[in-house]
Amino acid sequence: MPNEVPATANPFSLAGRVAVVTGGYGVLGGTMASGLAGAGARVAILGRNRDRAEAKCRELREQGAEAMTIIADVLDEDSLRAARDELLAAWGQVDILLNAAGGNVAPSLVFGEAMANTGHGSIVNISSMAAMQAISGVLGYSVAKAAVENATKWLAVDLARRCSPSLRVNAIAPGFFVAEQNRAVLINADGSYTDRAKTIINRTPVGRFGRPDELVGAVVYLCSDAASFVTGVVIPVDGGFSAYSGV
Repeated sequence: MPNEVPATANPFSLAGRVAVVTGGYGVLGGTMASGLAGAGARVAILGRNRDRAEAKCRELREQGAEAMTIIADVLDEDSLRAARDELLAAWGQVDILLNAAGGNVAPSLVFGEAMANTGHGSIVNISSMAAMQAISGVLGYSVAKAAVENATKWLAVDLARRCSPSLRVNAIAPGFFVAEQNRAVLINADGSYTDRAKTIINRTPVGRFGRPDELVGAVVYLCSDAASFVTGVVIPVDGGFSAYSGV
């Protein structure tokens, strides 16, 4: 059949793939970037902060991976196109886009165009528990993440039907992880949990926050041939939070 990606001996391997990770120097994005590299991908770290991006690339190279820095604003289509062209000039292809930074549509369209030209690729977005149910204090964030889920499904259908059935778009929905953006809300100055953190843990069946490395398995799966018939889905990685009614 046309546009099929050849099967590999290890369907979870990303050897020979080129991955772009937006926001790949944050706590969660950086860990997922390392996971893609560990599965064999060459990884391009995309963001506005050159120093942080280059520091992450040095870390990946020390781990034996190929890595490069590309500087762009995920909301600026012109800078994204320049970044894409720089990547293609260096490595000749793009197979994976992991949108770890906010602002998913423009990177997906720009890098998705390169994937469409080869007939295959995997885009993975980051949703949230806040897209699935009302969580106090984060209205704007919740609305944005609900939009991410809708865009994931819309792009999955459109790209598969209009471009190639081997061009897939999926998302993961992390539960609660301690990262740069929420640390002050969850952790007191003395290292103890805040009341909000205690409420979250009481609503999480496994009884703890997630570790960043626990996102890697789902991301590698969605980017690999093991998920070749998976598109338009959102996978919770949440310790059971979304399954628990609280009763």
